Amino acid sequence: MGGLAQLAVAAGHRVTGSDAHVYPPMSHQLEAAGIEFTEGFDPEQLTCNPDQVIVGNVMSRGRPIIEALLNSGIAYTSGPEWLYQNILQDRWVLGVSGTHGKTTTSSILAWLLEDAGLEPGFLIGGVPENFSLSARLGQSPFFVIEADEYDTAFFDKRSKFVHYHPQTLVINNMEFDHADIFPDLAAIQRQFHHLIRTIPGNGLVLYPHSDEAVANTLKEGCWSQTESFGGDEAVSDWRYRAVKDDYSVFEVYQGDTLVSTVNWQLIGPHNASNALAALLAARHAGVPVENGIQSLSGFKGIKRRMELRGEIQGIHIYDDFAHHPTAINTTLLGLRAKVPDARIIAVFEPRSNTMQMGVHQETLGDSFTAADEIYVYQPSGLGWELEEMKTRGNLSILPSVDSLVSTIAAQARSGDHIVVMSNGGFGGLHEKLLAVLGSK
Repeated sequence: MGGLAQLAVAAGHRVTGSDAHVYPPMSHQLEAAGIEFTEGFDPEQLTCNPDQVIVGNVMSRGRPIIEALLNSGIAYTSGPEWLYQNILQDRWVLGVSGTHGKTTTSSILAWLLEDAGLEPGFLIGGVPENFSLSARLGQSPFFVIEADEYDTAFFDKRSKFVHYHPQTLVINNMEFDHADIFPDLAAIQRQFHHLIRTIPGNGLVLYPHSDEAVANTLKEGCWSQTESFGGDEAVSDWRYRAVKDDYSVFEVYQGDTLVSTVNWQLIGPHNASNALAALLAARHAGVPVENGIQSLSGFKGIKRRMELRGEIQGIHIYDDFAHHPTAINTTLLGLRAKVPDARIIAVFEPRSNTMQMGVHQETLGDSFTAADEIYVYQPSGLGWELEEMKTRGNLSILPSVDSLVSTIAAQARSGDHIVVMSNGGFGGLHEKLLAVLGSK
């Protein structure tokens, strides 16, 4: 919604808004764009007599501000529908979907188009370091969008991505998530198939060859061109193969033909897969894969995706958005390949709705296998017992951010890599930990 607000301002509108918790980096972007925002949802906010209200999917019937909106007769719409009607309708939309990797793949894709001189617009659920913005209108027909399967609004329960009508669609992967919205994987697959139905015949669907859930969804019907991608073991149209164990250097193949070698800043097989998907999407927009591979060397990463927040006394502290067992596992395995002999300390906040419901409680513990020490925050209102994870002897559960900071700071030593994982602000844990370590 913050990125959408920036697009609306760039399109010439005056924008105000509200949220329960606005924290960096989005709060800084909104301030820089001159967008006034209010903490909380007071019905008095509607007295400014807006021309239209864009309703985010966090809003539900029964909230006083929503009841006041409906009673007022003020025009309202959803973010995805406003975006399509006002921004996307006349653009070549490149949508990036999937359970994991959307932000990274979208950011890479936007950079590949930018470095090719195409000046794309984009709306991304993170902040690519190459742009320092999560959204912009752009100067060309091309528009990159992170295509999320979460529902649209209280009055439109379809997935957001159904509104975007992409010409180029990436499906990175498909797993069960968003248990507060979907009862099972089949319900998610149904929404993805609604999306596939909107791709024109001359459009392109890029998909991972070895993902069974994606394959079964495509079998329901696909009327567009398709290309598959995968790792070295996959029988796919395009493949990547590690040259270095951490995938900071990897090769790209079309079939069995070597195209070129990528040498870049990111690590992990998941990011090699993200990069290959972005290369193929950019190719559909006219950027040769060889050119895109050269551009990858200049990709700087994304805030909150294994972002190095600081190094103090030889201790590295990273900020990562991982909040699903698969993402946690791949993130830590990627770091382990880069630092095979170093101690990795994982710090995790079970904050997402799905995690709080306990959907992943049986697989969460095993997702930390690459970490030497694990610290988990015990939030109030968690719907299950974290103690069930204590089958792992290197796991500690702590009741507050301050106790996490003091315990970790006391244990940390030179050469450690501390990975802090949360899809929220985590109570400023990164800054507090850096401050305490800096004062030792």
